[in-house]
Amino acid sequence: MAISIRLTVNGQPVTAEVEPHTLLVQFLREQLRLTGTHVGCDTAQCGACTVHLNGRAVKSCNQLVVQCEGMDVTTIEGLAQNGELHPMQTAFRECHGLQCGFCTPGMVMSAAALASENPDLTEAAVRAGLDGNLCRCTGYHNIVKAVLVGAEGMRAGTPAAAANVANAAATV
Repeated sequence: MAISIRLTVNGQPVTAEVEPHTLLVQFLREQLRLTGTHVGCDTAQCGACTVHLNGRAVKSCNQLVVQCEGMDVTTIEGLAQNGELHPMQTAFRECHGLQCGFCTPGMVMSAAALASENPDLTEAAVRAGLDGNLCRCTGYHNIVKAVLVGAEGMRAGTPAAAANVANAAATV
């Protein structure tokens, strides 16, 4: 039996019919074709499916879409604004905070939420804050650096500022 839901996804109102057991990650990928949100482990362990739900980072493989009624969902596709990458996206690119890229959308979403909650991050706080996001390719060094640079860019308020901070960090 399908249920009608209404929510906002990446700033756009969405009304849809869903089965009660549909996970948020399935809804985003299969119905809305927002495939930047990845399915990794299906057990809320890896963080590849992380999105923002009312501004909080959540693992969308562990969330029924019917529980999101009336809420605001932001995916990696919605993080950029007006054709400009979000400062955290810019920092991941500039600091080479990725390798194969599979975990990157979830890492970026978790990192952006972490930096929003605590703009003055330390390396230890980043490592603790990303504890629920797994990367099988990197040693996390560049990811942590990217989050610190992205947080600086978010404080400055522009993607260009994140790129400038990243460039300055690369010369140190």
